[in-house]
Amino acid sequence: MEERLFTPGPVEIPNRVREVLGRPIIHHRTEEFKQSFLETRALLKKVLNSPSDNIVFFSSSGTGAMEAAILNFFEEGDKVLVINGGKFGERWLKLAEHWKLKPLEYKLEWGKSADPLYVKDLLDKNPDCKGVLYQISETSTGAYHPYREISQICFERGILSVADAITALGAYKINPDQEHVDVLIGGSQKALLLPPGLSVMWFSDKAKERLTNRAFYFSIKKELPKQIEGQTAWTPAISLILALNESLSMLLEEGMDNVHFRHESVSKATQRAIQSLGFKVFPENPSISLTVFELPNAEKVRRDLISLGIRTAGGQDNLKGRVIRISHMGVSPMDGMLVIGMLEVALRRNGFDIKLGEGVSAYSQTLMERGVW
Repeated sequence: MEERLFTPGPVEIPNRVREVLGRPIIHHRTEEFKQSFLETRALLKKVLNSPSDNIVFFSSSGTGAMEAAILNFFEEGDKVLVINGGKFGERWLKLAEHWKLKPLEYKLEWGKSADPLYVKDLLDKNPDCKGVLYQISETSTGAYHPYREISQICFERGILSVADAITALGAYKINPDQEHVDVLIGGSQKALLLPPGLSVMWFSDKAKERLTNRAFYFSIKKELPKQIEGQTAWTPAISLILALNESLSMLLEEGMDNVHFRHESVSKATQRAIQSLGFKVFPENPSISLTVFELPNAEKVRRDLISLGIRTAGGQDNLKGRVIRISHMGVSPMDGMLVIGMLEVALRRNGFDIKLGEGVSAYSQTLMERGVW
């Protein structure tokens, strides 16, 4: 049985993108690559509705771009506020500590979302903070952090709003210029619909004024002038950049308003289906990029789903064995219904007293109410 990926990275790769990935490799110091790279940059600008040339690509996972943000926009000893509400908020904290920043931790119970009023209070009490580091979508818990409100608070204080959008970029409609985000980070294997290995960073002019010389491989000062000209300082992830051209084109063909609505619709339908089956959605304010829900014997059910051809993700750290995480990134409404149908089968096979079709009915009803079907 062919396995389908519904994990929050890597995700299923569309056929159009696979076709590009299967083409013969080209050399990166050629006019062909230069023109394609410039076009890819232009497409990303359209996705973000930003005219800014402050875009860099790194041959790395999203964590590489997170580290680049630390190294390029902050100096050793700078105080930053870190919103830590899960595995990836914790990663901001570890990166900040490793590179000798002075992180002020806003620690949240897993599944909770940041309170902008508390962020404001912490910054008022710590006026020497140089920035706020957070996730838009915390992949480990499925929680959404209100990035627009956080960014507005940063804007009013003249400090940097640094957003890990690794599971948000390509699912949410994000306009960093208008929303006062200063650094926005994305990863290829999430809603950008590619294999792992490419990270993306957009940054504001305010952030550009604060560029440091602390990084070598991840140096924006080295990369930016090269990339604006259609080249890179180091060897780029050629195939991934060419494929990103295709996946960004697909997003723009659909339209970012529609992309956001599709993810939101599949997310709401999945949550309603889960609840109709008697289970609890884990985060209090769920991301539209994935649904995380609690159930007994979660790993056993997840393994049974794999035997049915559906691969979801389990919990991390203290959530291991307690939750299942279902990705909506790049997922069609029809595929989302497939997951719910197979979940019902796996639950029944594991002795759960559920009525087959109840989750599918709730899922379909939600999409019909929203005008998707």
